[in-house]
Amino acid sequence: MAEPKTPEFVATGRRKTAVARVRLANGSGRILINGRALENYFPTEVLLGMVTQPFNVTQTGARFDTRVNVAGGGPAGQAGAVRHGIARALLVAEPALRPTLKADGVLTRDPRMRERKKYGQPGARKRFQFSKR
Repeated sequence: MAEPKTPEFVATGRRKTAVARVRLANGSGRILINGRALENYFPTEVLLGMVTQPFNVTQTGARFDTRVNVAGGGPAGQAGAVRHGIARALLVAEPALRPTLKADGVLTRDPRMRERKKYGQPGARKRFQFSKR
């Protein structure tokens, strides 16, 4: 017979073109991103700090095991998406944490996206060289 599953709190985080699907379950504070340990996936201290920010603010890091699937974008965008997803999942787990998370700004979806390239131009804003004669 199968073991009864522990309840999971699921949320989605986004940043630029990165999308992170986050699952929190009661546990010991282990974080897995795409099947790899957090320290292996995000090598720099800045990105590690960004990802763990919601746990540090709420002091809930040791209470939850985190599994994340993240796709799209680069390292910084993915770290932002994971942070957003973890904050939203914590909100599902404990709605009382909302004021703390909101005050720290981790619930806000960062709206900055890459501007689309326009036709007749080499980029979003840059123009082809103009020749008067």
